[in-house]
Amino acid sequence: MSEFIFLYRGKDWTTSPAEMQQRMQKWSAWMKELGAKGHIKDPGHPLERTGKTVEGRQKQVVDGPFAEAKDVIGGYTIIAAEDLAHAVELSKGCPILDAGGAVEVRPIMKLAL
Repeated sequence: MSEFIFLYRGKDWTTSPAEMQQRMQKWSAWMKELGAKGHIKDPGHPLERTGKTVEGRQKQVVDGPFAEAKDVIGGYTIIAAEDLAHAVELSKGCPILDAGGAVEVRPIMKLAL
């Protein structure tokens, strides 16, 4: 099994508390299903919407993580899957897709340090 990261991309949705609770229940159920099948390596965490970006040789500090982007990375999960195709298939159950978001699936490269 190889490791992959799911990066959750979405827009800044404003929802009612009831809608937020429904979304969280769907996320919880999906994560429990992946965990029960042995795919969760690190459940990850949601990311704050604020931050800084350090760019280039001058090490310029810019407010906000990609403030000009139409969507933001809202969190991540590290999973185990047979290969990239398997990881992509696992990502298709993510609740963010129902809300118009996206899951970026990337292989994690192993470095010998």
